[in-house]
Amino acid sequence: MDFAFDAHTEELRAKLLAFMDEYVYPAEPVAEEQRAQLASPWDTPAIVGELKAEARKQGLWNLFLPDAEYGGGLTNLQYAPLAEITGRSPHLAPTALNCAAPDTGNMEVLYQFGDEQQKKQWLEPLLAGEIRSAFAMTEPEVASSDATNITTLIERDGDDYVITGRKWYISGAMNPDCKIFIVMGKTDPDGADIRRQQSMILVSRDTPGVTVKRAMQVFGYEDHSHGGHAEVIFDHARVPATNLIGEEGGGFAIAQARLGPGRIHHCMRLIGMAERAIPRRVRQSAGPTGRRPQLDRGRAGGRGATAAAGPEDGLDDGHGRQQGRPRGDPGHQDRHPAYGRRHPRQGDPAARRGRREPGLPAGRAVRERPHPDAGRRPGRGAPTVAGTPGVEEVPVAREELEGRAPGVRTPPALFPRGSPVPSRPPRSPEVDGQLGVLAFNVQPCRQVWPKVPMSQPSTVKT
Repeated sequence: MDFAFDAHTEELRAKLLAFMDEYVYPAEPVAEEQRAQLASPWDTPAIVGELKAEARKQGLWNLFLPDAEYGGGLTNLQYAPLAEITGRSPHLAPTALNCAAPDTGNMEVLYQFGDEQQKKQWLEPLLAGEIRSAFAMTEPEVASSDATNITTLIERDGDDYVITGRKWYISGAMNPDCKIFIVMGKTDPDGADIRRQQSMILVSRDTPGVTVKRAMQVFGYEDHSHGGHAEVIFDHARVPATNLIGEEGGGFAIAQARLGPGRIHHCMRLIGMAERAIPRRVRQSAGPTGRRPQLDRGRAGGRGATAAAGPEDGLDDGHGRQQGRPRGDPGHQDRHPAYGRRHPRQGDPAARRGRREPGLPAGRAVRERPHPDAGRRPGRGAPTVAGTPGVEEVPVAREELEGRAPGVRTPPALFPRGSPVPSRPPRSPEVDGQLGVLAFNVQPCRQVWPKVPMSQPSTVKT
């Protein structure tokens, strides 16, 4: 498949990049100042409305929707690189372009499956950016990532449906502009086909029986700019039967249609976030003098780190702010024994710094604990082996440093780039016709970590 950008995509990318540089990035500190002055943390800063108006003026509006009448008329392949760019300012850019979740998925549902009355009442104001919405599926009592497990009931009562259930982690529900919920529930809980039991229905926020109970935290964050994640109670909430989206029993299929583009949008925005974070980390690594503090990997028992910047200098976070002491500061080493200096309260230094392996050059050691910046939690995963033939250092960080900051010194490679890397034998799937299952013959990897027992060949059936 050809993933190259076509001319229209390139044109939109150029326009969006200019919009980000001229409007979005300068608005970030303004938005933070305005949020600090809001009466409620869930309110939207005024700068967001200004960004929306400018984006709409420039034609950067509803780009996610493939229908040219309602949106940008782009395919997923065309929209994906634009979503990546908006991810570089996740608190402002998606909302400014009216391309923020969960509204995008809800608008897609209404566009594909809603009737004309539903589109007029709810889709049009969403497309205009006048209101926000939420998608209510997750429940606390069951593993509702599998929609067949949900327990919320949608019961027919004459010309109405009555919704009873408890939802939580409902993204966007704390935003006062969130006016409509798309609720996933069961209209036929005892149906023979478990994927035809579910339906989706529109429930207005002001419906009697709907209570947005509380904001919930994700890893300690409430995500105010995103509208939070709420627990929502539906206590016999009654809505007209015309609020049903599609047909009874169609909820599972609608959910799958909603998830497809949404996964692409989220993944591309995350890539954009990473693309913005990496240059910042490169600048931070370079320090205020433009020279990266060096880690002396050749001395297992030495002081462990040498700093290019003096102890009085901090590390720049990319915005001119100093972030504490550099890694070469002796005080920093005392706090982090992995750098090589023995902490007075630590145990045997040999157990901490690693053991010498027979046949390795002097100073080469097997580290029992990965470096704190190695991307793993300390004490977890395989040991980092220095000098072992056949093991190659992952060069991503080095390439990023060399490509983005050519003058920055990088640590010496653990292993030559040209050293051979053992290839893992391919897993060959084969269908077991008698059992009707897929069996994977898992072949053992070539051993690359010394003294790590490898599992025997086995057959895992799923």
